[in-house]
Amino acid sequence: MQIRMQLQARRLQLIFLIICLCSFFINARPFLIVISQDDLKDAASPDDSSDSANYDSAEWDEFGEPESQNAAQELDPGTWRPIFEPDSPASDPDAPEDLYYTALGKMMTAVSSGDLRLMEDAVGDIDQVAVESGDPHAQSVLGLLYGMGIMKETNKAKAFMYHYFAAEGNKQSKMALAYSYFRQEMYEKAVKLYAELAEVAINSLLVSKDSPVIEPVRIHNGAEENKQALRKSRGEEDEDFQILEYQAQKGNAGAMYRIGLFYYFGLRGLRRDHAKALIWFSKAVDKGEPKSMELLGEIYARGAGVERDYTKALQWLTRASKHPSFSAYNGIGYLYVKGYGVEKNFTKAKEYFEKAANNDESGGHYNLGVMYLKGIGVKRDVKKACTHFIVAANAGQPKAFYQLAKMFHTGVGLKRNIPMASALYKLVAERGPWSSLSRWALESYLKSDIGKAFFLYARMAELGYEVAQSNAAWILDKYGEQSMCLGESGFCTDAELHQRAHSLWWQASEQGNEHAALLIGDAYYYGRGTDVDYDRAAEAYMHAKSQLNAQAMFNLGYMHEHGLGLPFDLHLAKRYYDQALELDPAARLPVKLALASLWLRKNHADSFLVHVIDSLPEVYPKIDVWVEDVLLEEGNATILTLFACLLTVLYLRERQRRHAVVRAAAAAAAAAEAVPLHPNDHVAAQN
Repeated sequence: MQIRMQLQARRLQLIFLIICLCSFFINARPFLIVISQDDLKDAASPDDSSDSANYDSAEWDEFGEPESQNAAQELDPGTWRPIFEPDSPASDPDAPEDLYYTALGKMMTAVSSGDLRLMEDAVGDIDQVAVESGDPHAQSVLGLLYGMGIMKETNKAKAFMYHYFAAEGNKQSKMALAYSYFRQEMYEKAVKLYAELAEVAINSLLVSKDSPVIEPVRIHNGAEENKQALRKSRGEEDEDFQILEYQAQKGNAGAMYRIGLFYYFGLRGLRRDHAKALIWFSKAVDKGEPKSMELLGEIYARGAGVERDYTKALQWLTRASKHPSFSAYNGIGYLYVKGYGVEKNFTKAKEYFEKAANNDESGGHYNLGVMYLKGIGVKRDVKKACTHFIVAANAGQPKAFYQLAKMFHTGVGLKRNIPMASALYKLVAERGPWSSLSRWALESYLKSDIGKAFFLYARMAELGYEVAQSNAAWILDKYGEQSMCLGESGFCTDAELHQRAHSLWWQASEQGNEHAALLIGDAYYYGRGTDVDYDRAAEAYMHAKSQLNAQAMFNLGYMHEHGLGLPFDLHLAKRYYDQALELDPAARLPVKLALASLWLRKNHADSFLVHVIDSLPEVYPKIDVWVEDVLLEEGNATILTLFACLLTVLYLRERQRRHAVVRAAAAAAAAAEAVPLHPNDHVAAQN
């Protein structure tokens, strides 16, 4: 029992860490990493010397080579990019990989149109490629089909087997395998896979055509569509972007810089385009915009869309630093530490990194952390390195997450903590090139191609992306049959649809999604897609409550009040009701009614009102059925509408009649006042 409690505590600690860290990647909300004194190792720890080889100075991050056409294929073998961006070079049409892409293309067409025959053909082709040639990419797709029960019987064991054999040659299967180990708390196996994937993700930030600033968009906000976020993801079709572009064309330097920034990083639904970014930054610089100078320096240093030129890079960064641009200090420091365009000088590099760090520039903190961790130009000090990495990570620097994960993994500077290392590596790995699936899924959703959007989010869901899990589940709940949900032998039955949505919400809730936890609780409480289970409902509500969800607290109060899944306890019920009101003032009315019910139950337990209150949960479903079957029935709805219109007309006519009577009375009163008081008054008035 004690061991189980310890495992549960560790699980909750990891969930808390994931909630805190994932918030940056998902909603750009502030978060904080806190490392306790217990996590830090003594400076003289013998482990540091033995593991220091893991931090050879030769591993200092490179700017990266210029983009190559096949970079995505090399970093993410079997990538789905050729299906959505068909510009890859042609190859032998009889090669297994081309047969795989042909089948994958059929599959995408089928999920868009709901063509079952085409889907059957595509699955058959995938089977053929996987069996005859042992192609890992085809095996990876079979892992998805068996795991989700798409045109195959749902079989988690087979799904695991296919991903296991495909993982050596397919990074997406390696992600799925790592997530499977992570969910089962098999951290020793998970950390090894996530470490390899995180390294690929870090490398991909510089050579990928996709944005290094991942913006996974949550297409829903609770029960409603997240229209604000979706509007900002429409790229060049967005009205705000078109206004910004108009301002830039009219000579607004700030607008020029922002458009260049969007193209450089691939933000707001735009495809990353270094050539367009260079044009807009150059125009902004001509107007004296300093932040564009810094990014021009970065472009020339990285060779992003231009020939690499460290001399020009230093010139632009130096000009930017005079305005000042604190991140430009970081860029100059990097040139000095590597000796690019200048003579290598660790002292000057440290000075520039410190200038950047002293002005809250995350890159400066990260690079100082590297210097102290590896002892480059300074005395090695892993505690100082750790401090700088934490600051950089809290600012959203992915390489800082990677370094902290590596320190937890190897035990250099921090006490070895494999679960924590796994969680941090996972966050970095989710920024790898396979995250492009999120962009293609969003583009499909914005084009109302719901079937394709669901299929892509389902693929990401098995890789462990919480946003994709909740998006896929929401699509099933929101669109139902329109989601083109494919089951084991055709379109999903109601049972398959509810079960699949339930499974996706459950996975999202495990990763800290409070709305998902709330929905899981509702599913168990009301028996939606599963059997009624008050104990599991209470467990799910507790999970949501731990994330300060007011609705979950109210539900827990209700369950304590009625003894459903939780002990009958009026004092605890009142505490939960009060906490719900503190968190959400909008809950005042239901909380006040609940407190009134508590007062009646406590002081008049056997009264008629208490029996009425207890009977309400049985009455509500009957009212819902009556409204749906009677009021909302097509013929009855028409009659009721006409009746309501008739009542409205009668009311307006009666109101008009009353107004006429009032006006007539007022006119009569006015006429009475105008009657002469004496017969001679009228004659006098005429004279």
